[in-house]
Amino acid sequence: MNVKSLVTIKGVKDGLVFLLDDASEFDALLDELEAKLAKHEQQLSGPIVHIQIKLGARQLGEEDKERIRSAIRKQGNFVVQSIESDPVPVGPADYSTYKVETVTGMVRSGQTLEHEGHLLLLGDVNPGGTVRSTGDIYIMGALRGMAHAGCAGHAEAIIAASLMKPTQLRIADVISRPPDEWASSEPWMEYAYLQEGSMQIDKMAHLHHNRNRALQAKGV
Repeated sequence: MNVKSLVTIKGVKDGLVFLLDDASEFDALLDELEAKLAKHEQQLSGPIVHIQIKLGARQLGEEDKERIRSAIRKQGNFVVQSIESDPVPVGPADYSTYKVETVTGMVRSGQTLEHEGHLLLLGDVNPGGTVRSTGDIYIMGALRGMAHAGCAGHAEAIIAASLMKPTQLRIADVISRPPDEWASSEPWMEYAYLQEGSMQIDKMAHLHHNRNRALQAKGV
């Protein structure tokens, strides 16, 4: 039966890299590190060897990092150059922190407007034009192209337009019904939103009421 090594040592141009297993108990990892170092004859007068420590996904406090440094310092000519963990994955920003920013202009065919936060566009989106935003999209003009709100995964986002005649609407990962079902001759501003995973459309005047109802359903 093969036992997985918790410490892997690799030579690089400017020293050694110690790859430390990120799924094991830290004390067991430290024991194996010390055991491997003990096998090397101390060369107190030898050249300095720079050591890079790679922790993988493991995140350590300064106290545990010092325990690693102390173990390696016992090998007299080893000097710890760095102790690094993999970057912590960053999820989408909190929807409640988004601010509304205004952009003026027309999105023409073949153009894509991408935005972080809530977007207020003063202008039209022509057929073949695309607007994407991590938050809400408010278009004070005609939406005749494609709009994707909540593109970072926020299902509570909405898409509103003075004239709602899109080729496609998307909120989070939900795609709208065929465009001919969105054709509207009503004189008021409308908005699209998700209700139980399905795309819906309503008068903009009802937005406040619908959002309050959704919050109550969540118990907020």
